[in-house]
Amino acid sequence: MAKQRFKTEVTELLHLITHSLYSQREIFLRELVSNASDALDKLKYLTLTEDDYKGFPFVPRIDIEFDAGERPTLSVSDTGIGMDAAELQENLGTIARSGTRRFLHDAKGKAAAGTNLIGQFGVGFYASFMVADRVEVVSRRAGAEQAHRWVSDGRGQFEVEPAERAQSGTTVILHLDEDGKEFASRYRIEGIVKRYSNHIPHPIHLRYAEPAEGDATDKARDKKVEQINAASALWKRPKSELSDDDYREFYQTLTVDTEEPLHWVHTHAEGALEYTTLFYLPAAAPPDIYYADYRPGVKLYVRRVFITDDDRDLLPAYLRFIRGVIDSEDLPLNVSREILQQNRTMAAIRQASVKKILAEIGSLAKNTPAVYDQFFTELGRVLKEGLYQDPGNREPLLELVRYRSSSEDGLVSLAGYRERMSSGQQAIYYITGDRSADLRRSPLLEAYRAKGFEVLIMEDEIDELVVPAVGTYGDLPFKSVNRSDSADDLQEERDREGEKKIEPLLSRMKKALTDQVKDVRPSVRLSDSPSCVVADGSDPTLAFQNVLKQLGQRDLPDSKPILEVNPGHPIIVGLAERGDDALLDDASRLLLEQALLIEGVRPPDPIAFAKRLNRVMERALR
Repeated sequence: MAKQRFKTEVTELLHLITHSLYSQREIFLRELVSNASDALDKLKYLTLTEDDYKGFPFVPRIDIEFDAGERPTLSVSDTGIGMDAAELQENLGTIARSGTRRFLHDAKGKAAAGTNLIGQFGVGFYASFMVADRVEVVSRRAGAEQAHRWVSDGRGQFEVEPAERAQSGTTVILHLDEDGKEFASRYRIEGIVKRYSNHIPHPIHLRYAEPAEGDATDKARDKKVEQINAASALWKRPKSELSDDDYREFYQTLTVDTEEPLHWVHTHAEGALEYTTLFYLPAAAPPDIYYADYRPGVKLYVRRVFITDDDRDLLPAYLRFIRGVIDSEDLPLNVSREILQQNRTMAAIRQASVKKILAEIGSLAKNTPAVYDQFFTELGRVLKEGLYQDPGNREPLLELVRYRSSSEDGLVSLAGYRERMSSGQQAIYYITGDRSADLRRSPLLEAYRAKGFEVLIMEDEIDELVVPAVGTYGDLPFKSVNRSDSADDLQEERDREGEKKIEPLLSRMKKALTDQVKDVRPSVRLSDSPSCVVADGSDPTLAFQNVLKQLGQRDLPDSKPILEVNPGHPIIVGLAERGDDALLDDASRLLLEQALLIEGVRPPDPIAFAKRLNRVMERALR
């Protein structure tokens, strides 16, 4: 058959893998074994659910063999579903998954991270070219008579041609290059399999040769076959039989994470429903966690038969960082994705699993706060989505969220905030924006700080959406200091006399800024700064408008801020005593623009801003 070219993304991917990603090259074997296991899972499922495959002769196994001679090779074979010629071309010549482009972006220049990303983005087969200068794939689709061979040197082209194979399944043969020779070794292969694939639920056999007993010449060699993995469904074993190392080892088998898990929860449920779950909290956020096409981290089994690892409905989206297994004794083997979405058994398992996961995370927060802070720093933003998505679990989620604070170091809980509330305080105050360091110094906090009111610093974009939707924590309302109505508890601090003196100034400023602000008002929240901006009523705050723009919403409704000025500040007092309209116009716009700058809003006309600033400085120097 004529040579065919890889699709553009595959060519780019192969170039990146063969020229850049050399860290942890051993992961190529992890990926090939994982692919073989998937092929066995698919055929096992068909033999149990599809009439055409029932009675199909099927003995699931994976075989690894190597030859350490002058031209070293390593092969990985399975007895799984196999591929026909079209599937070889489709699966190995193209990459349909849209995440590939992001994989390429994320992996460039990050050798160590890139090898970790390989499995997470579903491009693991191509890792073979890190250790081989030629790869052959011989495969026969279950039920088909003809086998086919796919061959490529990884340099942009491949061939597919008829071949011979005694039974269904796939064999991947790597012709190892100079750097890959180290993997033509019994002990090297055995170590990699035990590290990454020990709990693959199918036997992995290593075929190797060693000197015959009593032979001193090392020429006569006996062929041996040895199972090198445990091949057990670890999650079905009693917890009393499992050590922490067992759980950590299985996590390595289940995921492509090179770090140890932060925590895990293993549950055997019996009664009206019988099922087993094993869930892990990762130490770091998965690299695709904020992508629309993220890969789910939970696998579904029915009576130890693999069903799917690509169903996002097994757990809610805000728990998409969870890795693990659900194994039900009650679901039908031929359950489809559509049936899963409506199945009462699955709904009950999901509901119980969510409560168990949240309870375990709560225990982590209570018993090891330093570890929990590490977890929340990595994944708290995702967890906050649950406050909006899952009203039924809002109460436990509110106990889990953490924020920065205007008066405390580190992350603080809502319960801790409540305990520290000042006498007479009637609300939980918070400020939203981009950077906690800037928000902590915001003029909006001046009067709250002077009154002893703690303000939560909310720097995640999602806070702008979630907190107003939540509304309250217990009987305490959330109040945004970015809004005009949040200063109700500060009204007793009003400088009535000072406000009366600047009334004419406010009218003149409002006229000068009529096209840019909704109103100009005296402020009770400022003590050191001359001005600030706040949002009125239900208008979106400036921070939320920035979030909407980042989401691509450019045609936002016209929403002007309110400019608040400090009646006692020397600048405001001085302006009130001046009759210079030109100076007032420049000063009014500068007071607004500096307040917007503090909120992270760039002046719409920086040149005009600079000229105004220069004119005011010139007057001051006369």
